[in-house]
Amino acid sequence: MKYFITIVLLAASWMVQAQIVISHNAQLSFFSEAPIENINAESNTGVSALNLSTKTIYFKAFMSSFKFKKSLMQEHFNENYMESFKYPTAEFNGKIKDQIDLTKDGTYPVTVLGDLNIHGVIKNYIVKGELKVMGGEISANSTFPVKLADHEIKIPKLVIRNIAEIVQVTVSAQYKIESK
Repeated sequence: MKYFITIVLLAASWMVQAQIVISHNAQLSFFSEAPIENINAESNTGVSALNLSTKTIYFKAFMSSFKFKKSLMQEHFNENYMESFKYPTAEFNGKIKDQIDLTKDGTYPVTVLGDLNIHGVIKNYIVKGELKVMGGEISANSTFPVKLADHEIKIPKLVIRNIAEIVQVTVSAQYKIESK
């Protein structure tokens, strides 16, 4: 029993030091500007976690959760390009490189170094973003380019003018800091 209590106390101490805040409705989107047609898709069902002590950040979304204005685009996205049945999620796992104090209200520009896993291919990215701390809440926002070929996403020559080779990915999440 003594060892069990010690383990529980150590775990409780770790949880206080490694405060993790979670967003269950992170927004993710991408925009493809192409000569024939612009393509935009959004998902509001992503998840994100921010570890306040280690300053690591994580985003995850199911590929099939992205919604398009045209259902045919959504079908082609999932079946032909992203192969969502084979690669169901996209994930980003990164570390904030800047020295910031997330316990103080303010707007902080940040640089995040991390890995983006799309279509089963993991690639390292340096992403600029912004963290805003206000009244016990944190919001995270970033927009960055993703080259489709880097993630082995093939665009048939027939539709190459319809889809940009580089798309702009936007991520956004809101977290509530629990008071101790």
